[in-house]
Amino acid sequence: MAGLINFEDENEVKQFLDNLGVEYSFQCYKEKDPEGCKRLAEYLEGVKKNHEATAQVLKYNCETNGHAESCYKLGAYHVTGKGGLTQCLKTAYSCFLRSCTAGGKKSIDACHNVGLLAHDGRAIGGEPDHTTARQYYEKACAGGFAPSCFNLSALFIEGNSKGLAPDMALALQYANKACELGHVWGCANASRMYKLGDGTEKDDKKAEELKNRAKELHGLEKERQLKFGE
Repeated sequence: MAGLINFEDENEVKQFLDNLGVEYSFQCYKEKDPEGCKRLAEYLEGVKKNHEATAQVLKYNCETNGHAESCYKLGAYHVTGKGGLTQCLKTAYSCFLRSCTAGGKKSIDACHNVGLLAHDGRAIGGEPDHTTARQYYEKACAGGFAPSCFNLSALFIEGNSKGLAPDMALALQYANKACELGHVWGCANASRMYKLGDGTEKDDKKAEELKNRAKELHGLEKERQLKFGE
């Protein structure tokens, strides 16, 4: 049937893929379509394995078009220096922040990464900024990102000398939220807090339930890893 590709024909497949690249490039640079640029970046990375070209498309689509997913991916490239880009956590932070603010499929992940980099401090002058970390962890946690909820719990357990006082009740709240979202250490920490009465009254029954949930999640994770390795 006309129009169908014979994927057993190497030359035909190559021509098809080359045509795709031309089409996506046209969409990106001639039609000024941000989604076309996204497709071009995915094509260059996944099909052509050309990370240098991918990086340039991501940079264009983020900086010129403000495409949230491209900004997120560009941030990830800057974290490692992939595609010939300068390895720079400050630039990565800026990209993740832009993605977080713009919304989209990767915005929750981007907000978490902003929190991580603020928590670490190296991207923003060397000193951890727990206030900013809390702000973006909260955004990601509200969006259902379990690691952000767990990190919030840790922040409130530890506190700091710059305005973030320890708050065991909030720490427990976020540990429980992380656990509900399937975070094994969120369950483990919440269990321990109920056992000790940190941020709540002692509740051995609740502690045992959460301990069992942590064991269950740990077992599921080990099972996934085994299946992945088969």
